[in-house]
Amino acid sequence: MSHPLYVAFIWHQHQPLYKSREAAADGGGQYRLPWVRLHGTKDYLDLVLILERYPKLHQTVNLVPSLILQLEEYAAGEAIDLYLALTVTPEDQLNEQQKRYIIEHFFDGNHHTLIDPHPRYSELYVQRQEKGRSWCFKHWTNRDYSDLLAWHNLSWIDPLFWDDPEIEAWLKQGKNFTLSDRQRIISKQRDIIRRIVPQHRQMQDAGQLEVTTSPYTHPILPLLADTNSALVAVPEMVLPEGRFQWEEDIPRHLRKAWDLYTDRFGRQPRGLWPSEQAVSPAILPHVAKAGYRWLCSDEAVLGWTLGRYFHRDETGNVSEPELLYRPYRLETPYGDLAIVFRDHRLSDLIGFTYGAMEPTHAASDFIGHLEAIARSLKHQQAEETTALEKPWLVTIALDGENCWEYYQKDGLPFLEALYEKLSDDEEIKLVTVSEFLERFPPTAAISGDELHSGSWVDGNFTTWIGDPAKNKAWDLLIEARQMLAKHPEATEENNPEAWEALYAAEGSDWFWWFGEGHSSNQDAAFDRLFREHLCAIYRAVNEPVPPRLHQPVEDHEEKEQYRPQTFIHPLIDGRGDEQDWDKAGRIEISGARGTMHRSSEVQRLFYGWDHLNFYLRFDFKAGVKPGRDLPPQLHLLWYYPGIPMCVSPIPLSSVPDLAPLNYLYRHHLGINLQTGSVWLEEAQEGFSWHPRATRADIAFKQCLEIAVPWADLHIEPDDSLHLIAVLADRDEFHSYLPENGLIMLQAP
Repeated sequence: MSHPLYVAFIWHQHQPLYKSREAAADGGGQYRLPWVRLHGTKDYLDLVLILERYPKLHQTVNLVPSLILQLEEYAAGEAIDLYLALTVTPEDQLNEQQKRYIIEHFFDGNHHTLIDPHPRYSELYVQRQEKGRSWCFKHWTNRDYSDLLAWHNLSWIDPLFWDDPEIEAWLKQGKNFTLSDRQRIISKQRDIIRRIVPQHRQMQDAGQLEVTTSPYTHPILPLLADTNSALVAVPEMVLPEGRFQWEEDIPRHLRKAWDLYTDRFGRQPRGLWPSEQAVSPAILPHVAKAGYRWLCSDEAVLGWTLGRYFHRDETGNVSEPELLYRPYRLETPYGDLAIVFRDHRLSDLIGFTYGAMEPTHAASDFIGHLEAIARSLKHQQAEETTALEKPWLVTIALDGENCWEYYQKDGLPFLEALYEKLSDDEEIKLVTVSEFLERFPPTAAISGDELHSGSWVDGNFTTWIGDPAKNKAWDLLIEARQMLAKHPEATEENNPEAWEALYAAEGSDWFWWFGEGHSSNQDAAFDRLFREHLCAIYRAVNEPVPPRLHQPVEDHEEKEQYRPQTFIHPLIDGRGDEQDWDKAGRIEISGARGTMHRSSEVQRLFYGWDHLNFYLRFDFKAGVKPGRDLPPQLHLLWYYPGIPMCVSPIPLSSVPDLAPLNYLYRHHLGINLQTGSVWLEEAQEGFSWHPRATRADIAFKQCLEIAVPWADLHIEPDDSLHLIAVLADRDEFHSYLPENGLIMLQAP
């Protein structure tokens, strides 16, 4: 029997609990942050409405219970967040503090896609960026504030709904919005949000969609069972002072998710998206006993479990597809579970890279990867044939809300191009996970106690535990949980407030934002929300709140140096757009001691990457000119530790015989800062350099921005590489950075 290549999309829709009793007392509503409401009008409904236009395509959507509950409160008009409260405040009644908050936060969002397309919104943004926040506070009129309040809310309404007569009229109006206009915009948002859950239920009942769920407030189940499970992947990890071991909380989260799902969707859930795709042997019996039939995780977890590393070629295709593209059976004391493992790279291409590409090209690239998977599977068949002899399943699982902010029209052109191609492709079939499992039950098995303990991030838990700030937060949670256990009279039935606060504090998001790795302009708000949930536990059982819960978990002052937080997609125009680079790694140069301190031509260096390019940005002192204040040449040199290949010394004269300048390098990209010319060389035998073609892109205006395609370097995904930047004058060494070190990278 022949088969198409089966593909399961799983879109994960999630927000933590932003509701807080203390927030209500502040006068800005009981919701600290607006992301449920804003993503509710931009990302949840349109995703399935677009899919509905292509009935041959079936998909899976995961709706986290904490998200559903908050959507329902917004739909009923019962939820008010600070942004909403400010939106419906008469502009002539805004006080100084509120105005400063509006100037700072009502441009939250990617300006390329949410602000720039709207002239009035863009005008206000440019004023803030070019003239500064203080100027805006001094010069903006009530009309400016009113328009900004309106546009922040309008821009988060998905383009799919722009043909609504009222929305269309507001977009044409453009400016001079009144309080009445803003009130009607908020009402329109509620109309959209009210449709989200019913639309998912309707499409599931029609058979095109499978809706799954997650543990109640999105906790990392393995860490609830035992924080020591983090040592499985990273044995040397420094853990919190206490040890969280409340396995009994796992069935509580699973039961509450189950009950909410059956009430809203009129059927029992089949699939479970474990929070952060985090799994461990300890959680499996609870998942099976609760009645769930399958769950999903990441390819890194499968690799650890099988003791295999999923190598990819330089185009990103897996070398052992027969191991990844199939479901597995997990054996538990309460029956078997099925588990699917996502293709991490293909999921990330949609989540982080395709938004920076032309939509049709991106869709074709994605389908090209699926076709390459099918070809590699066919090559392994005993007989040459044009069809697949076995049913293979490629799982694409990713965040279904945040990525679209970086796509044209919130992803509509990309999804239309992709879905049109897939609808016409007879060799690729989109299915829900349950559809596939019911027809093709897993034949490969993994013993429950052999499953690796890990998450979607590198197959470990370091994103949520192990950092000093994260560990401090865990210790606060441990203390609160132990206190609640000393009150057996406080049951879920007679003291739901205490338990709801505990469930909220156990969510994964707070630990994500603490410490190194991730940051936003709302870090302090996340810190505060976490502590407010913990305070609510104490108050619910009439216990004194520990004083340290009134102090931030960490200092939220901007760090001077940090590593990349996620993929970036900067526009290479030499302007150094702050949003383009705010998630990049950054190294402060001018404040360091040594040679660069003496010369101080370079103030800071930004670096980052996506699946297409590696990016660098150099910020120089104001007014510097190449050839006058700055050496006219910049040389980038890469070497690849542990990978045997031809290497060669830096091709400049007068290079000091000091590490890392005396290392041997593989690739060399030269840039003439005066002419803008670029050349690439690759080391060959005999310590020689040979020219290679390059598609590197540079721009030098307010700063120097560089994009180097990974394809120029001809390396495999996940290869480690180190980079040094050298300034030179007429091929003679001048200085280098970062000083006394290298930039460490990893190809995605």
